[in-house]
Amino acid sequence: MKNGEHILALDQGTTSSRAIVFDDKLRPIATGQYEFTQHFPQSGWVEHDAQEIWSTTRKAISTALADADLTPRQIAAIGITNQRETVVVWDRDTGEAIHRAIVWQDRRTAQTTDRLRDEGHEEEVITRTGLLLDPYFSASKLAWLLDNVEGARASAREGRLAFGTIDTWLIWNLTDGKRHVTDATNAARTMLYNIHEGRWDDHMLDMWNIPASMMPEVMDCAAEFGMTSGETLGAAVPIRGVAGDQQAATVGQACFEKGMMKSTYGTGCFALLNTGDTAVRSQNRLLTTIGYQIGGKPTYAVEGSIFMAGAAVQWLRDGLGLIGSAGQTGGLAQDADPHQNVYLVPAFTGLGAPYWDADARGALFGMTRNTGPKEIAKATLESVAYQTRDLFEAMKKDGAATDATVLRVDGGMTASDWTMQALADQLQAPVDRPIVRETTALGAAYLAAMQSDIAGPPEDFAKSWQRDKQFTPQMDTETANRKYAGWRDAVRRTLSTT
Repeated sequence: MKNGEHILALDQGTTSSRAIVFDDKLRPIATGQYEFTQHFPQSGWVEHDAQEIWSTTRKAISTALADADLTPRQIAAIGITNQRETVVVWDRDTGEAIHRAIVWQDRRTAQTTDRLRDEGHEEEVITRTGLLLDPYFSASKLAWLLDNVEGARASAREGRLAFGTIDTWLIWNLTDGKRHVTDATNAARTMLYNIHEGRWDDHMLDMWNIPASMMPEVMDCAAEFGMTSGETLGAAVPIRGVAGDQQAATVGQACFEKGMMKSTYGTGCFALLNTGDTAVRSQNRLLTTIGYQIGGKPTYAVEGSIFMAGAAVQWLRDGLGLIGSAGQTGGLAQDADPHQNVYLVPAFTGLGAPYWDADARGALFGMTRNTGPKEIAKATLESVAYQTRDLFEAMKKDGAATDATVLRVDGGMTASDWTMQALADQLQAPVDRPIVRETTALGAAYLAAMQSDIAGPPEDFAKSWQRDKQFTPQMDTETANRKYAGWRDAVRRTLSTT
């Protein structure tokens, strides 16, 4: 291969920073990955050290390049994908963050969003941004920082502070502070961006009292985001692809046709369904968002967000000590007592779509004296299937999904055949697992490769998608519906509003 036809994808997630080198056929050939610290200052609060995110990203880049036996000069372009909604505010002169990053999972602003909802603001938020009034999104987190960090509001008014989601923070650092930019998919998750007009929304900025001078420039997902500096990477490499992690996975799964759906199972679970050039207004508490934007044209999607998927398995391991590794859960679930109906509602940080209850908390239902680690492991994995069905049912009610919809899945949990089978059984629909499961990083790499003329247009990329295995329903519909009814009852008992 000629020099300069490799793509470096940076996948900055909730628990780790990764760098993956792809060759000119978009095959992953080397990886670097480093976890970073999770900070929990109070119940429901989640923070990251922005500088640690940057330093682990740099280490991941160095490791991946060394593993691939490449120098930075042999990289054609960089693609970035990132945990969405997480907020960083930094000083433009020093480049130092004024506070730890507030993470998408953080619920500290629930009272604020509840108050604004009670005052009747949610309809306008939905109309302009496609989002619901919830602490999940960036706006309330950004406002909290300005209100609670000493001197922040005055500095922001004077134009000294910059705001960004994690992609923006990484680009700022990679370009040595020369570029303050984001892409349309990340902008669409802030609750400050008008997804119909393609601009920061003055009314939303006013509602949250946020100066427009803080906001980054918004670009397409495939664009010229800037050049890395020699000081940060060792060479000038163009950054040419950016998308929030769930949108990047949608691209990586080649869901370019209207009606195609993907679901990613990582820390949380996020299902996106392509609705083409129509921004479908959900009547069932789903989100309207930008799936990707290429050539100045947004492609819209409806999205359902589940806060706890893989994180619930981590809880089994780290919180309860029931397992030594995530891979043990499938075997335990397989051996569980089939006559017990145990339900875990993993509302550890509230419930996402379609409930949007920030104050709900996790609970186990249906336990007996015979309930043990096997049954709890099974309930944990089944909770992922039930939550996905919640989203699927809502999408069908909105007319976005149909009984013929095939779900493409990715993320760490898809390695579990047991979980994927449970998912197909609950959805009563096929579930397709691709050969390349690193679809989030692949999506970012493809965007950068397309912008670099190394990869062709989306329709060509779609032809390269390959299925590893299809899971089809093995459970009869009546049994699936009965089990799902038990889940709905367990959720009802968990909601803070009941």
